[in-house]
Amino acid sequence: MPQRNFKRILLKLSGEALMGDQQFGIDTETVTRVAEEVKLAREAGFELCLVVGGGNIFRGLAAADQGFDRASADYMGMLATVMNALAVQNALEQQGVDTRVQSAIPMASVCEPYIRRRAMRHMERERIVIFAAGTGNPFFTTDTAAALRAAEMQCDALFKGTSVDGVYTADPKQDRTAKRYDSLSFDRVLSDNLKVMDASAVAVCRDNDIPIVVFNIRERGNLARVLAGEGVSTIVENQKDQG
Repeated sequence: MPQRNFKRILLKLSGEALMGDQQFGIDTETVTRVAEEVKLAREAGFELCLVVGGGNIFRGLAAADQGFDRASADYMGMLATVMNALAVQNALEQQGVDTRVQSAIPMASVCEPYIRRRAMRHMERERIVIFAAGTGNPFFTTDTAAALRAAEMQCDALFKGTSVDGVYTADPKQDRTAKRYDSLSFDRVLSDNLKVMDASAVAVCRDNDIPIVVFNIRERGNLARVLAGEGVSTIVENQKDQG
């Protein structure tokens, strides 16, 4: 990806990105490494806010498939994202980075409630804001929450850190012939049902002209490389397809 003039970035971390090589839960070493990369990005001059998923602890949709009430399962998943947000906050603050966690579900004993103007002020003061509990509503994913917060925080781009290095024609873990796109349009992603983010999240980014950059967060140092335009990634934006 060529270097872009991105200044304010929302970084979306999947819950799975915090597991390391484990099958469940939070791997302390992995969280520390991710925090180090976020710190380096801030020191490089980027303004950052984060949205963290909860799939390493609880997946609402999977639980609903097993018989849970969907709304209740989604709320449980939102609580899992708060646990992950607190873990990332702890790792960042151990490295001297000033942070705030804001939850869409108020829980005053552990973090701030989500207030847009307060979050903007934190970022102006060079704090990293971690948004937890998704949108605060069931039936919406943390991808949609990330797109919504990116728009509300007036971010220049949404970086999605995953376990693959971009968007492919098929799942590269299952199809060795799958090819990676360097660049895609939002409309192509929606029309071809490519698994970048859910359709609601893609539509929010398209309508607010917020590029989505998909990259592999599990590879050490990759966030810095992608921010510098040197790493391998796929960018989704309002333009003609080039992939």
